[in-house]
Amino acid sequence: MNGLYIPMTVVHVEKSYDELTDAENKKVQYNCVAKNIITFALNLDVFFKVSQYNSAKEMWDILKVTHEGTTDVKRDWITQVIWEGGSKHQDPKVSA
Repeated sequence: MNGLYIPMTVVHVEKSYDELTDAENKKVQYNCVAKNIITFALNLDVFFKVSQYNSAKEMWDILKVTHEGTTDVKRDWITQVIWEGGSKHQDPKVSA
């Protein structure tokens, strides 16, 4: 390349609804339906936590981490259950 090189960034501009292809239009509709399903099932506190996200996938990921914990939390819980011998988490009907 000859001459001065100036790095440029690509500007991502949202398409208008008229510019969407049929496949893109379906994806937008499915995302709206999924967001509605998620938000209708939440109480206000949790709703305000996830309502700021643009996609249903982002909302779902936040809810998953909030309610299930991260993989580190799960691993620590499993380790604790194994360490304690599972005594707290066993079915009371099962006798050792």
